[in-house]
Amino acid sequence: MARQDVEIPTADGTMDAQLYRPEGAGPWPAVLLLTDAGGTRPAFESMAQRLSDAGYVVLLPHVYYREGRAPLPNMQGSFQHDEAFRKRIFGLMATLSPERVRLDAAASLDFLARQPGVVGKAGVVGYCMSGGMAVHIAATFPERVAAAASFHGGRLATDAPESPHRVVGQVRGELYFGHADQDGSMPADAIARLEAALKEAGVKHRSELYVGARHGFAVEGSEAYDADAAAQHWTRMLELWGRTLRA
Repeated sequence: MARQDVEIPTADGTMDAQLYRPEGAGPWPAVLLLTDAGGTRPAFESMAQRLSDAGYVVLLPHVYYREGRAPLPNMQGSFQHDEAFRKRIFGLMATLSPERVRLDAAASLDFLARQPGVVGKAGVVGYCMSGGMAVHIAATFPERVAAAASFHGGRLATDAPESPHRVVGQVRGELYFGHADQDGSMPADAIARLEAALKEAGVKHRSELYVGARHGFAVEGSEAYDADAAAQHWTRMLELWGRTLRA
């Protein structure tokens, strides 16, 4: 089924989003798909469609809706070589406070739960900046999220009070982390710190290091896209949903 453009009321306004549904009446599990810092664009629309084709109702929200409807202007550029683009992205990322992430997640999960044919708890998947968002959502809504996945998530274990590794003990579902081994936003010591927190919390999880991969490996069109690592990420994600959302 073709995508449906939807609008979701929140306490801060109206969040524009895309809803993808499989063919047929269901029942279907639901997945909340969060974009990386580059926001809504064709690469993530294709990912949402692929998940839907695999039998999931998928919501792809525009995480920057407070700054304007998708797509925002000036979202194309090189993060590595374009200083103006980096400033634009970091400015947008700064608008996503933990409180706003939780507010938007509540609205998104409510919306998915109301969709015809949707059953059971949801899955949440994030990339780069939204890897940590996915962890926070799973921790904030443990009764509603069966599993969360982070692929090349950055800054998952820092000294910040809101660091994702500090909340993993609140998670009741399963977590998956796909780390790039060439990722300055998640170096080896941070991975070890996250792993220690996960083990101490006793949360069910799996962590993998994607050898040779860089930050952004799973998103087609990114400077770091790696076809082999991206294929592995799809395998792991669908395995995760199969264990947790279809059980």
